[in-house]
Amino acid sequence: MSDWNFADVWETIAELQPDLPAMVRGETIRSWREFEQRSALVGSTLLATGLSRQSAVACYLHNSIEYIETLFACFKVSMVPVNTNYRYVADELRYLWSDAGVAAVVFHGAFVSRIEEIRAELPAIICWLWVDDGSGPCPSWATAYESAVATAEPLGPVQRSGDDLFMLYTGGTTGHPKGVMWRQDDLFAVLNRTSQVRYPEEGGIDDVASVLPPLSEPRGRVLPAAPLMHGTAAFSAFGMLGAGGAVVLCEGTKFDVIELLDTVAQQRVTDLSIVGDAFARPMLEALDAEPDRWDVSTVRVILSSGVMWSAPIKEGLIVHMPEVLCVDTLGSSEAVGLARSISSSKRTASTAGFKLGPDAQVIRDDGTAVEPGSGEIGLVAIGGRGPIGYHGDPEKTARTFRQIGGQRWITPGDNATVDLDGTIHLLGRGSSCINTGGEKVFPEEVEEALKLDPRVFDAVVVGVPHERFGEMVVAIIEPSGGGDTSEADLLGSLHDRLAGYKVPRHLFVVPTLGRGPNGKIDQRRWRTEAAERVSSL
Repeated sequence: MSDWNFADVWETIAELQPDLPAMVRGETIRSWREFEQRSALVGSTLLATGLSRQSAVACYLHNSIEYIETLFACFKVSMVPVNTNYRYVADELRYLWSDAGVAAVVFHGAFVSRIEEIRAELPAIICWLWVDDGSGPCPSWATAYESAVATAEPLGPVQRSGDDLFMLYTGGTTGHPKGVMWRQDDLFAVLNRTSQVRYPEEGGIDDVASVLPPLSEPRGRVLPAAPLMHGTAAFSAFGMLGAGGAVVLCEGTKFDVIELLDTVAQQRVTDLSIVGDAFARPMLEALDAEPDRWDVSTVRVILSSGVMWSAPIKEGLIVHMPEVLCVDTLGSSEAVGLARSISSSKRTASTAGFKLGPDAQVIRDDGTAVEPGSGEIGLVAIGGRGPIGYHGDPEKTARTFRQIGGQRWITPGDNATVDLDGTIHLLGRGSSCINTGGEKVFPEEVEEALKLDPRVFDAVVVGVPHERFGEMVVAIIEPSGGGDTSEADLLGSLHDRLAGYKVPRHLFVVPTLGRGPNGKIDQRRWRTEAAERVSSL
């Protein structure tokens, strides 16, 4: 049995190549030695505040060196990092941190006022580490991150293992996020299968020195363009660090395609991690407009997950980067490596066509495989190594992590058909989840927020195709008959209840939504009508 732990691997790499860069952000370069030493001091700080083995630590941060140091620190001291969506409002944060049992929060200064709304209601959080982002002074109730690094005692021996958890919170079917629990040994092994440097899956720490390339060979550099709070970006960073490469970060807190391409050119980035057309389309438009402005010749892989990446956009990017592989992956926080498609100058894959991974199948409800070429619709499922379940929710765990025919299958909900050659064609999710720019929006949550307004009698929320973001959120409401029901006024009131990306881009008023006797609504009808109304604007 293997016993992979990220801290063990990264520490070994730091010993083997202490002077090579591990992280780059603007003018700041952290060597592997500095990465290891600073992370150890952050870990020592967490222990000194009273946290213990497998305590939960929230990473409430924009993309930053401190984010990755905090992850390493948690792994070092056998604590559980908890990703936190920095777009969440107070109610969403309160739920997430309570559900995860968070005992410490590492946060950027920009979030001080939001924390102060709820801090008194979260007595279980005993440590607040403030990361300076120039937005204001460190509050009296927090400790400055850099001060902690400067004054912490050296970290002593800590017991850790491959059973230590990594927690990745993702959306839930009622809008509440749910914590996907990965054993580090399983997550490392799954990510290792597609890494540039591959260790024996059932091997151990002694294999790192023998497999890692010699210092004379160049290392890769990955730029996660999406937020590290999402699995796509975090896992791309983990993969590159495990290969002894470096993680390159943009300095801005919002996606800026010019900054992205500037950083790619300046830092000689080899790998890009993006989220479909939401990132790829602006990249292509910028490169088409100024084809000689950026040297992107070092990029060898663009990896996307989480939202549609259309074939024409891939083709356009390949024109500017003839040597690049466009790797479009199908997966989720629960199911990494379900399927993927690869486009290059030699072949462009279709928008929705994916090749199943080695442990994946399209299955029926009884667990038997759908026959390739039959046209039968089934669920995309993956077996083998995977998460152990959802934190604190055995009911949801049983629905997604299913024992069928004596085997454990993870079924995140993607419906598909499978061709004779093993190519699957996605048909959408069984649920009505809306995926907008890689963010999951669950209609029930937005509908509930709308119906809290006394002017709204009933509401339905649907996803409408969007050229850049894959889908956009659109609401249709049945008014109660009182007050102003203008789009701007109704949507404006939602910003206090929901993160900005959940607020509908458009809202339409209709006389009635026509629910059936069973209380259900015709989702297909309203999705079609919403799309028609949007296209006529």
